[in-house]
Amino acid sequence: MKSENFIVGEKTEWFQVNEGMRRQILGYDDQLMMVKVEFKKGGIGYEHHHLHCQCSFVVSGVFEFQIGEIVKIVKSGDGLFIEPHVLHGVKCIEEGVLIDTFSPTRNDFLV
Repeated sequence: MKSENFIVGEKTEWFQVNEGMRRQILGYDDQLMMVKVEFKKGGIGYEHHHLHCQCSFVVSGVFEFQIGEIVKIVKSGDGLFIEPHVLHGVKCIEEGVLIDTFSPTRNDFLV
């Protein structure tokens, strides 16, 4: 199972996660997935953990991230690495966009 080789953002479906955030899958195979996540100001990615390695890039906006016991403010141009099974969450301080990558693929996002 894999995505097309070229994904056109304006033609790709969005999934509304909650009132303050939505996501768009921008490519995947069994080993890797890239996801664009848009946040409204005050939007929350509630604390959770998963078996995937996650790298995130802050395209725009300002976010308060918690990874394990550490809480930091990140902004445009910053990156994050989250190990498997580590509790993490995010709150959007200024409207923005994240690019999240996961390995292996988040099959729960494909349902």
